[in-house]
This record gives sequence, C-alpha cells and structure tokens, in this order.
Amino acid sequence: MNLNKTLILQLCLALAATIFLGSCNKSRDYKDSSRATGWKMNSKEGGFQYNPKAKEQETGPGLMFIEGGTFTMGRVQDDPMHDWNNSPNQQHVQSFYMDETEVTNLMYLEYLDWLKNVFPPSDENYRRIYEGALLDTLVWRNRLGYNEVMTNNYLRHPAYAEYPVVGVSWVQAVEFSNWRTDRVNELILEDEGITTRNARYEVKPGETFSTETYLNAPTLAYGGNDSITRGGKRSQGIAKKSKDSTGLYIQRKDGLLMPSYRLPTEAEWEYAALGLVGLRNYNVYRGRKKYPWDGQYTRSNKRRTRGDQLANFKQGDGDYGGIAGWSDDGADITAQVKSYEPNDYGLYDMAGNVAEWVADVYRPIVDDEFNDFNYYRGNVYTKNAIDKDGKVKVVTSDSIVFDTLSNGKIVARNLPGEILQVPVDENETYLRTNFSDSDNRDYRDGDKRSTRYYQSFGEDDGNEIDEGKRMYNSPTHKVSADSTGHLDRTFDKSSNRTTLIDNEVRVYKGGSWRDRDYWLDPAQRRYFPQDMATDYIGFRCAMSRVGSKTKNGKRPRN
Repeated sequence: MNLNKTLILQLCLALAATIFLGSCNKSRDYKDSSRATGWKMNSKEGGFQYNPKAKEQETGPGLMFIEGGTFTMGRVQDDPMHDWNNSPNQQHVQSFYMDETEVTNLMYLEYLDWLKNVFPPSDENYRRIYEGALLDTLVWRNRLGYNEVMTNNYLRHPAYAEYPVVGVSWVQAVEFSNWRTDRVNELILEDEGITTRNARYEVKPGETFSTETYLNAPTLAYGGNDSITRGGKRSQGIAKKSKDSTGLYIQRKDGLLMPSYRLPTEAEWEYAALGLVGLRNYNVYRGRKKYPWDGQYTRSNKRRTRGDQLANFKQGDGDYGGIAGWSDDGADITAQVKSYEPNDYGLYDMAGNVAEWVADVYRPIVDDEFNDFNYYRGNVYTKNAIDKDGKVKVVTSDSIVFDTLSNGKIVARNLPGEILQVPVDENETYLRTNFSDSDNRDYRDGDKRSTRYYQSFGEDDGNEIDEGKRMYNSPTHKVSADSTGHLDRTFDKSSNRTTLIDNEVRVYKGGSWRDRDYWLDPAQRRYFPQDMATDYIGFRCAMSRVGSKTKNGKRPRN
C-alpha cells in the first residue's frame, strides 16, 4: 500500500513538473513579447512593432546564392609571367549572391531605354545623363582589322541580345548596379500594394524612385508625389503592411526590400569562380584548383562531351575558336551566355568569354596582414547630405552632379530622386579606431599614415602638389570645361612617370575571348582605368547576404 502511494506521489510530481516546465517554455517563447522587458509587441495597445514573419533573404532576379567560407586567394600554380601581384593568402568571405551570368546586352538596353524615357536626351537638362550611360561601341575597331559589323550591331541587334555586354567602363557598371537596385525594390513595393501599380511607368524626371530616399525620407519618394506612395484608398493597405510609428511606410526593419546590387569584390569574385563547394579535396582547399572546373585541362574528359572546350578563349596565334566543325569551341568573339557548363555554384563563364570588372582599386599586393575577412580595397565612406532644416537633401532636376572623367566623357554621378551624398567628416571619425578618413582607397599603400617612413624619390615636376610624396608616380591627365562647355584636355607629357597605378584603376578578373588559357585561372588579376572600356571586359553584379550564413539558416550535417 505504501509502495502504491509512493508511485502515485512520484507520478503526480512528474506531472506537475511537466505542466510547470511547459508553462515556463510557453512563457519563454518570446514570439509576441520582449526578451528584454517582457512587454507585448505588435499589440493594438502599443508597444514595439516589428515583423515576426520576416523570412530569410529572398534571392533577387538573376542571382545565385554563394555560401561563404575560407579559401586560398592568389596563385599557387606555375607563374611564368612572374607578376608577383597575386601571392597566395588565406581569406574568408561572407555568404553573398552573384549573377548567374554576365550582364547581357539585353539587360543593359533595358537600362538605356529607361533612361531615355525618364530623362529624354532631347531635353538639354538631361542629355548628358543618357549620353554618359551609352557604351563605347568603338572598342571593336582595329587599325588592321575589319570589325565594323560588331561596331554597328553588337549592342543593339537581337542576334547579340544574350551576349555579354562590353564597351562598358567600371563607372558605368556601378551606375547600372545602382539603377538595378532601385528598379527591383520599386517592383517589390508595387507587388505588395505599397505603391500605386505601374507608377514606375508614369514617373517624371524629378519623381524617380530611389530605395534609400524611400527608407530615409519616404514622404520625398517619387518627388513627394503623395498620390503615388499612398494613393487614397491604398493608404489603408499601407497601414496594414507596416505598423511602425508612421503607420504608412515600409521600413528596413520590415525585411521586405533587397540590399543593393553592386560589383563583387575581388575576393568574392575569385571565391565564387573557384566553386569549391562541390569539392572535398585537401589540395583544392589549399588553393591547388587551377580553373573553375575540376582538372588541369581546358577540354572536357566526360564521356559524352570528351574533347569539348570548357570555356571561350584564344587557343593560339590566329586561333580564336579552333577548326570549324566538331572541335570548334562555338565562338570567335564572345559567346552567348550559358554556352558552357556552369561551375559548382551554378555560375556561367567564370573563365573565358569576357573578363569582368570587380569593385577593388588595384594594388600589387593584397594586405592580408591588416585584414583577412571580406577583403576589399576601395572604401570611400559617405553620408546623407542634410539641409539647414535637418532634412536630407534629395537631388532634383536642377541639382544633378556631373563628373568629367579623365577621357573627357561626362557622366551623371546621381539622378533626381536620390539622396545627395557627401564625405564623412570629423563627426563620424573623431576618436574612432577602425577608420579615420572618408577616402580609404590608398590606406597602408600611399596615404600619410602608411608612408610615414617613405622617402621621396625625385623632385616635384610641377604637375601636382607634393609630387614626390605620391606612392605611385602615375600620369595626371586633367580635363576641365570652360564657360561655353568646351573641354580643355591637358595630357600629362612628363617623362618621369613610372606606373599607371593610381586610385582610379580597378581590378578585372577572368580570361576573355581575347586571352590565352593562362588568364583563365581565377587567381589572375589585371587592372584598367575605371573610366575606360574595351571589347573584352564586361561585368556581373553581386548582392550581400543578410542573416544566416547558410541557406534556410541550417547548418549542414554529414
């Protein structure tokens, strides 16, 4: 009898403990209450409002997910050129997204068409916006070659629609990426019922949509046109979509808008090109992989495709594709995207076809001693310009900032509807330990701090103040416009220049249809002036990953 009572008592205690722990777990769910204060959130009575149903980052149009990790950046294979500009070093990159293919002619034509419709070149105020975005189709010309068919047709003829865009400068690639960001987020807001449907087709030059303007000053989005951003009856729909303090507009904390499209960093591009995700070989991990595909050769060893070329490149003197027929690689100039097999990340043409711009300013070394995480040289920190009333300054049709490049071409650095950007100042840099200047392109390689013990070589030749203190003695061409708009071009004729490297040259990666297979190695790196273009350099966009490193936020298991 006593034994039965003991068992009954133990069962009751176990049941009570289960009920107690269940109630504790329920109270610690924190889905509707604050882990900090215990207050209820998202309640009608008040409290902090946030989006508990926000999922992981959606994959933007054209992008593929690249899970980040560590890899050996730089060349560890044979180096017959002895460039000494890609010494191997260990780097780690965060997860990100990258375009499946290079940006195509069709994609860029969509950009040009939008600019022409919104900023008609017939209007003198906007003429230079469209002209600054036009590609340099003359890059195809050769003094001893007949290439006029490409000069006249490559960009606009539908036969080349799915071919990678060329004749594009680094500056133009950046502006395309900015435009793409705003158009993708503009459509997201429209699809969610936040903005008036088809508003993107009806905007005026001073009412263009900008993601950052909408997030920082939503009442100024679309030029402050309230009928577009709220739209009468639609204002109720907006209030349901976002219950923040304004009760009307989506904010960053709603998790709806995409991060910016941008050019990939050099480290990201090289990591993505190697496609290490599909391999579990120690030598590969340590940097022994030579191409985006497995193996040491440029031809396929698979039974069905044995002998086929795996990329579009120059195979020898006077040989841009092979003998016509089965052994040909299918292209003499560029090839249509997706003509060859993708790498293990699902990325096409990470070797051959066209070389690609990346975001970095070129230097012969990668300073892994200072940083080995998300390495990038090129940071120029800016902030939103604020007017005397404490409001952000939005660019209008009368305040577009134009920049004259070293080759005399004039480009718009911002468009109406965007927030004016200015360099960060002492308010942001005072007593900071992680950065002290707005422009960090030459940090530890030419700036005052890194040249503390640098000795001047040569005398000032008058072309620039403190000429002898410049780390890289590159030409300093100057272009200025007089009151009539005529450009005065001053070519640097100094015979004392020793390099073309400066803060205006950018890295480009990957071999092209004009290159031998030596350049197909993802570790190879070259540079070119950021405001010039060629017939063999294109680009693709990337996007940062927010949130978990892995897809779906789950760690892989063996």
